[in-house]
Amino acid sequence: MKYYIIVGEASGDLHGSNLMKALQREDVNADFRFWGGDLMQGVGGTLVKHYKERSFMGFIEVIMNLFKIFKDISLCKKDIESYAPDVIIFIDNSGFNLRIAKWAKQKGYRTNYFISPQVWASRAKRVYAIKRDIDAMYVILPFEKEFYESRFDYDVTFVGHPLIDAISDRNQVDEFEFRNEHVLNDKPIIALLPGSRKQEIKKTLSVMLSLADDYPNYQFVIAGAPSQEYEFYKPFITKRNIGFVPNKTYDLLSVSTAALVTSGTATLETALFKVPQVVCYKGSNISYQIAKRIITLKYISLVNLIMDKKVVTELIQNGFNKKQLQKELDIILDPYERTKFFMNYYELEKKLGGKGASEKTAKLIFKSLQD
Repeated sequence: MKYYIIVGEASGDLHGSNLMKALQREDVNADFRFWGGDLMQGVGGTLVKHYKERSFMGFIEVIMNLFKIFKDISLCKKDIESYAPDVIIFIDNSGFNLRIAKWAKQKGYRTNYFISPQVWASRAKRVYAIKRDIDAMYVILPFEKEFYESRFDYDVTFVGHPLIDAISDRNQVDEFEFRNEHVLNDKPIIALLPGSRKQEIKKTLSVMLSLADDYPNYQFVIAGAPSQEYEFYKPFITKRNIGFVPNKTYDLLSVSTAALVTSGTATLETALFKVPQVVCYKGSNISYQIAKRIITLKYISLVNLIMDKKVVTELIQNGFNKKQLQKELDIILDPYERTKFFMNYYELEKKLGGKGASEKTAKLIFKSLQD
């Protein structure tokens, strides 16, 4: 079978690569063509365009790059027609993917979606387009199934969260070797996960690192995103207790005592590694004001959303400042408070449905192609 897969960022590349491996186990003749990244390219097939070339954050950034986005949409449609896939698999990346899905459905292509757009957070009316244009939706958060079915009478399949597979299948890191390799001392590590896009990294990392002088008995270690080069991070590494680890976030989390994390998938990854965290978010003022008016959620972090209660503290926009961040960091370094985190994190993992999300999804996709 021929599979055309479209992702738009690093997390999609990870989940796309694991889904591709699972599809290969189901379909020995699987052929892939995709918009993805290095991990998907490592599995095999043909990379059409790397997500690094089209990573935009916030409303203003998207508007500024509209010409490029529409050019990519046109390229994608032509490429799909040339490839003639048996199925198109969309992974998250809703702004781009839903436009392609509308066109693809009209053209008669089979359309599957793995990892739902966050329609439960904002612009829920997009579900009507999803019902019209997507043949099968595979959701990864437990509350998504109820959202789709109770509010929109749209039957979707909960497959569990692929992060559990990605984390459990990784090779365990030797902490001594890891510290030596990245020139880290033996002090406890506070991991800094400032995001993957330049705009968000610049806004969050400077505030995170403003605490470095106040915690001489800890080392702050920046998790470098695969989409950015070391030269971009270099100006931030100005003190002896600031380290840098490129493209090894899971290894870093596995040896960390605490973490300061930009909102997104990284908050869930940090929780699955059982690392106490403070969630941070700061966007452009215009983007934030727009988002505040269309997002209807009580929380911004996946950890709190899944648990439906405050498990981790969220510092948002003006609330994300040195004074507040220091206060919250002191709390998560306190031994008594850390015990609460661990108990909540174990409960969170149970809610996510266990291992096998990619395998379940691959089996369902392959079976549907044989019907």
